[in-house]
Order: sequence, then C-alpha cells, then structure tokens
Amino acid sequence: MLLPQEIIRVKRNGNRLNKEEIQYFVDGLVSGKFSDSQAGAMAMAIFHHGLGVDETVNLTSAMMHSGDVLSWEEIDGPIVDKHSTGGVGDKVSFMLAAIVAACGGYVPMISGRGLGHTGGTADKLESIKGFNVKPDIPEFKRIVKKLGVSIISQTDNLAPADKRLYGIRDVTATVESIPLITASILSKKLSAGLDTLVMDVKVGNGAMMNDLDSAEKLATNIVNVANGAGVKTEAIITDMNQVLGSTAGNALEICETVKYLNGTLREPRLHQVVVSLAIPMLTHSNLAIDENEAKDKIETSLSSGKPAEVFSMMIAEMGGPSDLLENPWNSMERAQVMSDVVATEHGYITGMNTRDIGMSVVALGGGRLAPGEAVDHSVGFDRILPVGTLVNRGDVIARVHARTQDAADIASKQYAEAVNIGEKEPEELPVIYQTIK
Repeated sequence: MLLPQEIIRVKRNGNRLNKEEIQYFVDGLVSGKFSDSQAGAMAMAIFHHGLGVDETVNLTSAMMHSGDVLSWEEIDGPIVDKHSTGGVGDKVSFMLAAIVAACGGYVPMISGRGLGHTGGTADKLESIKGFNVKPDIPEFKRIVKKLGVSIISQTDNLAPADKRLYGIRDVTATVESIPLITASILSKKLSAGLDTLVMDVKVGNGAMMNDLDSAEKLATNIVNVANGAGVKTEAIITDMNQVLGSTAGNALEICETVKYLNGTLREPRLHQVVVSLAIPMLTHSNLAIDENEAKDKIETSLSSGKPAEVFSMMIAEMGGPSDLLENPWNSMERAQVMSDVVATEHGYITGMNTRDIGMSVVALGGGRLAPGEAVDHSVGFDRILPVGTLVNRGDVIARVHARTQDAADIASKQYAEAVNIGEKEPEELPVIYQTIK
C-alpha cells in the first residue's frame, strides 16, 4: 500500500521514484491526501536529490493530465506560446503575445502568480480594474480564436496538481529545483495544446538560475522534455543581472507595457529580449521563413500599432477598460506615497542585486509571503536607471511607490543598498547569452 510518508522517504534517501509513486503523489496533491507539510517535504527532497529524465517526464505528464487538456481543432493556425522562468521587471509576455498575435499566431497563454522574488504575469493583469484572469475555458478559447491571444491564470481545471505545488514551492524555498521548474512549466504549457513553445530562461542575480551552467541545464532539460512530448521547443538564455526595463511592480509594469506598445518608451534591453523571443515564435510556427523575415514582420507590426490594438482589445474582452492604452491610470490604483531614491555618490552604476530589489517589492506588499495572500498592485519601483549609467550625487536612480512613508523610506534604503556605484565604467552585460534548440 502506498503512503505519502513512504514515497517521501524514497526520494529523501536519494532513490528513484517509479511511475506509480509519482502518480500517487500527483493524485494526492489534487485530492489532498498529501498535506501541505508532506508536499513541502517532497518538494524539499526533490530539491536536494533531483529527478532523472524519466522521473521528470512522468511528473510532467501526471501533472498535465491532472486536469483538462485543451485542443484547438476550431483554429486554423499555429498555436504558440512563450514562458519565462521569472525575473524582476519581466513584463515581456504582454508585448510578445500581442506582437505574435498581430503577426498571425494564436497565443493561449496560461500564466503564473508571483513566485519568490519574481513577479507574476497574472498578478500584473489583476492591477487592471475588472480584468478577469480566470475566464472559463470556452470563453478563453473564444477570445484566442477572435483576437489571437488571451492571457489567463491557471484555472482550477488546468494542471491543478501544479497549481497547488506551485504555491507550496513559493513558501518552502524550493523554487529553484530544475526538475520541479521543468515539470511546472511544461505541465501548464502542454495542457494548453501547443504546437510551439519558446522558453526564456533567465540567468543572473535576479533569476532562479544564478549562473550560466545552471541555466543551461534547465534550458536543456526543458527543451528535451518538451520536444520529447511533441512540442517544438527552443530556449533562449537571457540576462537577469539587473531589472528588466525601467519598472518593477504590478501596475507599474502594466504602465510600461502600455508605453512600449504605444511606442513612447522602449527600453533597449527589454526590446532586445522581446524581439529575440518573437523571432523563433514566428519561424517555428511557419509565420516567417527565416530570422530576417521575422524581424521585418515584428518591426512592421509595431510600427503599424497593431500589437497595441490587439492588447487593448484583449483587455476589454476580458473585463477590463476599453481605453487602457490611452488612460492606463484611470483603471489602475496609484500608490499613496512616491519617494525618490538618489545616488549617494558620483560614478557609474556598476551593478545591482536584482533579487534584493525583487524582495523589496514583495516587502512593500507587491508579492506574497504565504500562499493566497493579497497583493498590493500599486507598489514597486519605476524610473529605474540601468547598469552603466553615469550619475551624480543626488541624482534620482529610481522612485519608490509605497503604501506609507515608513515603507517608502525602508524600500528606498534597500534599493540604494542593492545598487553599486563605482568610478570605472562597467563592461556592458550581454542581453542574450545562448540559444538551445
């Protein structure tokens, strides 16, 4: 007879879990036979001892089939998606999904909540008054067919085992486990019925993978498992040694998205990541013959304003306002206190502890310290200056958005401590490190 504690013991002792044991664990996540403490213990055992490729495939498959698996027979076009391992200021999904939809792809994006120090796409969308991140599946499919894109949170019926384990990992310091990341990502993505997947694997001090070797292992693991499951998958390793874009925080990142799509502000590193991910999404979906044609289609669509139009229509179709792109702050809450973070000396910004900045957003209320906690969508940082910027003492290097002045003062101090300023101009960090096909 299988028992949760005996299955935990197998992995705690560093042994291989068979398919039946993995299926029992996944069933227990859905039924509740595995308590939160037992699920956390299993996550920690996997964190320390890992999973083999066959174990990861079995875990992914079991979590994928723990709920509904979508099909898209009614759509005559490529079903394509992107997923990021998460970072600070990572609002790429919004621009990317709108661009690919504008170029003829269909993007049924099932997004996650904030995890650890990283922000969540679903949380960012909930900054927008009225936006429903949990439509039922027929409505989700209707919007994808109509507009080419819909971005939702996990529903109760899509990979429910992962949904529960995801929340437990967030509060048990097991976020960085490569097999758990792989199974979590792919169980959601494969249940969405994709033809093509492009992975954005972040590396750096603000990523789950701090070093290139770990990022390569994760990217390779995801590519191997996903391609083995019949989904054409490519991974691109991108930099997360500084905040991506000029904002970190839910509503603030939606506002930056609006500026990007409107063409009023396209921070260069953010734009490079968006384009680098959009290219394989188009080429692998046969929406572009090669990289050059893909680049042309991306720039042409952005110049035409069609991605902005697609994003705006999606917001309205999903319960949000029809004028988000014209008046974003009419439908999002502003923080009560704004406070400048200033440079304490003259010199170049030589680096930043990006994870600490992400945790500062969490401490402001912009993330969760326990599953199910409410999020303050208004808090965070904007006007973030990138690494390499020359500043004078007293120059604004970021701005805090907070509930109270005390919270703003603490966050301002934390941000200043997370940023290094030195006399020597730093070498420019790469934005794209590697592609794994």
